[in-house]
Amino acid sequence: MPVAFVLFGVTLIGVALLHRRALSVALIGLLVIALHALTFGTLAPQGVAGLSNHLRHEGVTIANLFLLLTGFALLARHVEESKVPDAAPNVLPDSWVGGVLLLVGVFVLSAFLDNIAAALIGGTMARHVFRGKVGVGYLAAIVAASNAGGAGSVVGDTTTTMIWISGVSPLEVLHAYVASGVALLIVAVPASLFQQRIGPIIKHTTGVKVVWTRIAVAGFILVAAVFANVLANLYAPSLSSDAPVIGLAVWGAILVAGVWHAPDLSVLPSAAKGAVFLLALVLCASLMPLEALPDPSWQTTFALGAISSVFDNIPLTSLALHQGGYDWGMLAFAVGYGGSMLWFGSSAGVALAGMYPQAKSAVAWVREGWFVPVGYVAGFFALLGILGWQA
Repeated sequence: MPVAFVLFGVTLIGVALLHRRALSVALIGLLVIALHALTFGTLAPQGVAGLSNHLRHEGVTIANLFLLLTGFALLARHVEESKVPDAAPNVLPDSWVGGVLLLVGVFVLSAFLDNIAAALIGGTMARHVFRGKVGVGYLAAIVAASNAGGAGSVVGDTTTTMIWISGVSPLEVLHAYVASGVALLIVAVPASLFQQRIGPIIKHTTGVKVVWTRIAVAGFILVAAVFANVLANLYAPSLSSDAPVIGLAVWGAILVAGVWHAPDLSVLPSAAKGAVFLLALVLCASLMPLEALPDPSWQTTFALGAISSVFDNIPLTSLALHQGGYDWGMLAFAVGYGGSMLWFGSSAGVALAGMYPQAKSAVAWVREGWFVPVGYVAGFFALLGILGWQA
């Protein structure tokens, strides 16, 4: 095994065990891996110039993720200040069914929005619906629902957008919803039953006045993100590779809407910290000497989904697109939903962990969110059994 993989593995173990120092561990790991790449690894022949070229190559992805993570944190605060989350308990059933419906809502949102936004909106709703007593298992379910919802939509996840940009028809990933639907069912029921025991939905006794203008601002930001994604990929596909189009659209909408309702900038430090952590892991993954994947098959795809829980899914998707011959719907579900199995396995998980620090315990995530990997296995083999391998 190349030394770079060992260093990355040690970094991930450090993140899992020292979750209170996750950012420091990730940055130290990135520094060590970069120095190894410069001295003995893939960048050694080019030296500093090679590292500079590598960073420029990854720059658009890095910038886009940073802008989205921070921008959607401000959007989530707009939703919170709209008082809609306070009114939600009076609409949702005050039983475990209410928890299921909230997760279904996150799933549906993620089909039309980025999964980061869906997870943050779901986390904001959960904080008010359950009066702040949200278990790690339910947080894992929110992340799983957001990643599952985005798996079959080319505007729902960075990886599906990458597949779309490469020339694959949006219809080629749509059947991922067969697996996503099964996974959601497996996850939603036990997660909601668990949450009902530790923090049930409690209806308010007094009326809540919703600030609809805040909802209009949040909707404006989300529409800007979706339109930027769709228009860029339809009319200027190369633009998405040259500039962080979606992130810039989100921040442009935030600034324009700020004339109406100023964003709460107090959430930015925490959001930026989470973004830097995720980007450190993304850069670590990009420096791995991974030049090819095994031959395309359902077995390879299943393994990629498991690897996505610890290895960023963007470089894995890029390699799969370069190689060709995959079932794109199956791959989209695997690398998208697979990241839900650990809190740092997906951008949605990192974003939600910034809102709920208790979610940064990998042990608690696996112990209380055991149904997430069960959902992955059940969803994957349901898709394979129903539709088969469609390379």
